[in-house]
Amino acid sequence: MVKAVRIHQVGGAEVMQLEDLPLEAPGPGMVTVRNQAIGLNYIDTYHRSGLYPLPLPTGIGMEAAGVVEAVGEGADFAPGDRVAYCSAGFGAYAEAINLPASRLVPLPEGVSAEVAAAVMLKGQTVEYLLHRTANLQAGDRCLFHAAAGGVGLLFGQWARALGIETIGTAGSAAKIELALANGFDQVVNYSDDDVQEQILACTGGEKFSVVYDGVGRATFKLSLDLLRPRGLLVSFGNASGAPEPFDLQELSVRGSLYVTRPTLLSYTATTEELRASAAAVFDRVLDGTLQVTINQRYSLDQVVQAHRDIESRQTTGSSLIVPA
Repeated sequence: MVKAVRIHQVGGAEVMQLEDLPLEAPGPGMVTVRNQAIGLNYIDTYHRSGLYPLPLPTGIGMEAAGVVEAVGEGADFAPGDRVAYCSAGFGAYAEAINLPASRLVPLPEGVSAEVAAAVMLKGQTVEYLLHRTANLQAGDRCLFHAAAGGVGLLFGQWARALGIETIGTAGSAAKIELALANGFDQVVNYSDDDVQEQILACTGGEKFSVVYDGVGRATFKLSLDLLRPRGLLVSFGNASGAPEPFDLQELSVRGSLYVTRPTLLSYTATTEELRASAAAVFDRVLDGTLQVTINQRYSLDQVVQAHRDIESRQTTGSSLIVPA
C-alpha cells in the first residue's frame, strides 16, 4: 500500500483526499518509481478544479523525481536508477507510482531529486517558450507576466543567458525585487492603474514582438494592447482565470496579431522530444545558468494548504511536496 492523494469530484482544494492505495507490480514497459520529491504546479489546480477535466476518480500531480523500485518487461531502466518525470500521467502526489518507462528521463549526477522535481516541468516550459514557440535570439525583447512565479524566475535567468531583454510584471514590491534578482531587466507592478504606460516607458514607447502571458483573464487584453503589428501573444496559463472569449477580428484590427495556447504535452509528445527538452534544462542547471529556488515545502497531508497558497499567489519560486 502507498499513500496517494486522490480526487473523487472537482472543486476547491478541500476535494483532495489522502488515501491508502494498493500498488501493483509494473507491467510491460512500465516502472515503479519511489518518489523522493514531488513538484507542485499551477496546472495541478486546473485539474483539481475541473478547468482541465480528468476522468474521475483520479490521482493528481504531474511531476516528481525519485528512484526506480521495480521494472516491467522491456522497460529501459533498472532498479536503483535515479529518474524524473513530468507529463507522464496523473498521480505524482503519492509515495510511489507506476509509469511508462518512455515518459521518464534519467537524472544526471549533480542534480538532486528536489531540484529535478522543482525544475523539470517549469524548466521544460521555459525551454519550449524561448526556443520553440517564439525562438527568441540575442538582442530581442519580450514581455513576461508573473515574472516572480516559478516559471518566471527560470525564464528570467535563461533569457539573460541568451542575451534577451526581458520586461516583466509582478504583483508586489517584493516580487518585483525577486524578478529583478533573477534576470529581468525591468519589472512593473501589474496592479497599478497605469501599468501599460509604465511598461511602455521601459521600452521608450515601443511595443513587443512577443508577450508571454501565464496570468490569463487579468492580463489578456493588456497583452494584446502591448503587441506590435504581427506580434505574438503566447497565452500559456490561467492563474487569474481563463480569458474571456473574444472576436478573432480583434487580431486583424490590431495589426494581424498571432495568438497561441501552447502546452508542454504538445512540445514533449515523443520520448525523444521529452528527453531532449529535459536534458537542455538539466544542462542549464549544471552549468549554473539556472538557480532553482525552492521556497515552499509541504508534506502529503498538507496538499490542501499547498493549493490554497499557490492559488492565492502567496508562493514564490518553486514549491515541493516531500513524501515522509
